[in-house]
Amino acid sequence: MTPNRPIFLDNQSTTPLDPRVWAAMVPWFTGNFANPHSVEHAMGRDAEAAVECARAEIAALIGAEAREIVLTSGATESNNLAIKGAARHAIRVGEPRRRVITLATEHKCVLESVRDLAADGFEPVILPVQSSGLLDLACLADALATPTLLVSVMGVNNETGIIQDIPAIAALVKQAGALMHCDAAQAVGKIPLDVACGVDLMSLTAHKIYGPKGVGALYVRRRPRARIAPLFSGGNQERGLRSGTLAPPLVAGFGIAARLAATEREADAQRIGALRAALWQHLLTALPGLVLNGDQAHRIAGNLNLCFPTGAAQQMMRLCPDLCVSTGSACSSADIEPSYVLRAMGLSDAQALRSLRIGIGRFTSRADIDFAARALIVAHSRTLSPLQA
Repeated sequence: MTPNRPIFLDNQSTTPLDPRVWAAMVPWFTGNFANPHSVEHAMGRDAEAAVECARAEIAALIGAEAREIVLTSGATESNNLAIKGAARHAIRVGEPRRRVITLATEHKCVLESVRDLAADGFEPVILPVQSSGLLDLACLADALATPTLLVSVMGVNNETGIIQDIPAIAALVKQAGALMHCDAAQAVGKIPLDVACGVDLMSLTAHKIYGPKGVGALYVRRRPRARIAPLFSGGNQERGLRSGTLAPPLVAGFGIAARLAATEREADAQRIGALRAALWQHLLTALPGLVLNGDQAHRIAGNLNLCFPTGAAQQMMRLCPDLCVSTGSACSSADIEPSYVLRAMGLSDAQALRSLRIGIGRFTSRADIDFAARALIVAHSRTLSPLQA
């Protein structure tokens, strides 16, 4: 049976807007359209109050203070501001440490930000991961033996859903006297997060937690203060760290999405985890040789990254036009070459090309799961040219 709409199982690329979030955003599009920085009049002050209320909700989600939240356009901007901003400040104050460490499986915006620093005299260090997708802490400890400015490790991988042990990583980083940055775009709302574990800088985005696209945040620790420099000049908004007029509708939506994530995270995880288990079991029974990429235990509830026994993933996707899944990061989805994340975990090119990312979310139904299972099984049976590992 063909569904009335495409079945969306790509919730790690983005999530649908929760209707409750949309309801909170609408008044700031239509009723009060004021600039939140125009505090000389009542409408501007009301818009500012809405922004500050949302900032408090975002902060509460990660155990931060509202004044530690810098609002941005999304996680890519937040990651750039954290990494390049820390480097800029180090240059300004004559900080001698020049090593910046990250992982081979990080999001492209982190990897490229770290690599860009080489032009300014910094030493980018890209650490490998294990076949599980997890960082070997001994490898990090060895890298930290050289004086290090910053370590950037994502909380949850955007392709595999693998959860890194951020508290353990942060403890090593703090012991070495370096700054700890965590890209938590995929982690927030899915696992418990508390910046008290030793994180100095944390990047967030709204559209991974059923909020709007185009708004994110960077947590910047106040005590002891994490020092970063702004990336561009302007009107000195956001404590001078991120100039530019904020969008109250987007920020208000982010705030409500953060509140819902805080209150519904456990219930969401339980229901989503049950759906994932049903899909995994259905596919595994029908397709002997199906492999789950990455560690099974240290994984968010909604992710399945699967290597199919035969057939290219792109071909399977073409055979499932009513099913929205992906082969990896949305930022790299136009690339033909295999996922760099899977290759960093030791998969061959052929294995990576047979792999699909399935992301289950808050609005996924059991009927969606049943349809997906049937569609993928039929598509797999119709793939023509097996790729051997």
